[in-house]
Amino acid sequence: MPTSRVPRRTTGSWRTPAPWRTSRAGRTRRVAGARRRPGARRRTAVLAAAALLAGAAAGCGGGDDGADAGRGTLDELAAQKLSWKPCTPPTAAEGGATAPSPLPDGTKWQCAFMDAPLDYDEPGGDTVELALIRAPARDGAKRIGSLVFNFGGPGGSGISALPSFAPDYAALRTRYDLVSFDPRGVGQSDGVECLDNRELDAFHSRDATPDDAGEVRALKEGLKEYADACEENSGKVLPYVGTRNAARDMDLMRRVLGDDKLHYFGISYGTELGGVYAHLFPRRVGRAVFDAVVDPTATAARGALGQAKGFQLALRNFARDCVDQGDDCALPGSTPAEIERFVTDLLARLDERPVRGIGERRLTQTHAANGIAQALYSKEYWRYLEQGLDEADGGNGALLLALSDSMNGRDENGRYTNLQAANAAINCVDDKARFTTEQVRERLPEFRAASPVFGDFLAWGMLSCSEWPVPGTWDHPDVAAPGAPPILVIGTTGDPATPFAGARAMAKALGKGVGVEVTYRGEGHGAYNSKDACVQRVVNAYLLSGKVPASGTVCP
Repeated sequence: MPTSRVPRRTTGSWRTPAPWRTSRAGRTRRVAGARRRPGARRRTAVLAAAALLAGAAAGCGGGDDGADAGRGTLDELAAQKLSWKPCTPPTAAEGGATAPSPLPDGTKWQCAFMDAPLDYDEPGGDTVELALIRAPARDGAKRIGSLVFNFGGPGGSGISALPSFAPDYAALRTRYDLVSFDPRGVGQSDGVECLDNRELDAFHSRDATPDDAGEVRALKEGLKEYADACEENSGKVLPYVGTRNAARDMDLMRRVLGDDKLHYFGISYGTELGGVYAHLFPRRVGRAVFDAVVDPTATAARGALGQAKGFQLALRNFARDCVDQGDDCALPGSTPAEIERFVTDLLARLDERPVRGIGERRLTQTHAANGIAQALYSKEYWRYLEQGLDEADGGNGALLLALSDSMNGRDENGRYTNLQAANAAINCVDDKARFTTEQVRERLPEFRAASPVFGDFLAWGMLSCSEWPVPGTWDHPDVAAPGAPPILVIGTTGDPATPFAGARAMAKALGKGVGVEVTYRGEGHGAYNSKDACVQRVVNAYLLSGKVPASGTVCP
């Protein structure tokens, strides 16, 4: 098995500091200076003058579909006709590769672009183009509508993810068009651009856990360089790429697709996006499933600490599984604690002396921690993690570096997707918190106690937005959705990236009678695509037949 090739199917990301206005002319147009897709057209519809004088954008209030502000303009945008065409190969920002292959029954993927307001407070101004992909339902006579997916990140490309994951959701295509999209700031949807590929190689190799004043200064200088590049290359879109606007985009998408309700499947960050949508448009929610659930009540600091605990738990479960293999486990140690100490010691050695990686690139401590985290997203990756740790201990860091590259969106040719740039842009415009080095140092003991392996990385990761040029929006999102129908909220007990407690917090925050808790006793990030028969049976019964499970259902 080549040690530099690993699967690239992940639906979330952990946050570390490294391994991460225009004129109005009476018509909608794209953001000035943004790149256009080949052959793209401009909208030329004349907008009602009254709409230009409207106040807040629809949906700001929560608990309803929103005010009528800009309704005329949004109605015009909602009347646009999508031009569905065969999908072209993904752009470099989405991961490149070839155009998506037809589904097993021969159905070809279709792609289109939808115009949405850049600023919902000025819906008559500039627009952004959102890239969409779909596979039509197999049984047109029993079709319910569109089932819109967001696979997480934030920053993940739905255009790339849906064809990759589609086999896992084949049963749902009997009655739904499977639909996904690149959210604003992602991939083809005016994707945020920051550093170039060479600069990103250097950025992702920086020491993410500084040990002295010089390393702290280098870390902050790197964050400033990154933020400045984002502002220079994508400054016009940075204020508008947040989750609240993405939720409004989904409601416009619902209307353009011709659906009365938004049927939705959100995974990881997609659960936060879905929760914000439910808060803004509770009466527009159709059948919705949240899987691998973000805790909407957690502040940025609490969320980072929760991830430290989650990844440490996943590492412990991996170590226990390795011990249970006996002599077949390649790692030293006869107990899980001994294997965890081996990992901690390996990272400490790499901090002092990186080892050979891929080509001229070395495996640094930061890359190794990223690679370990990436492998903990799925139990299917554990064999790669065992092999990568063993090889790195012997001086060959190729596999862990390849796993780190997968986390960072880097391909074998050195080209990066815009995954981490979009992740930073969306997180930093969402999160109001801006931490200082002193605040990080104060919290380091708590993070280290939560995770000897990941605590330092996630504590220093709280600096990620410290140099960001755009202010944040909230301490945590409001997802209260009184009046919404039941929403399935699925938590996995061994989830590293969105710890299990987040599902209960989401169900409670959505409100009585809305959040329906389902527990999956298993490992990894995401329950439905684990292929657990119980989880899939519960979800399919709800999405396909409207059968709501009892809250508290446990699988398997």
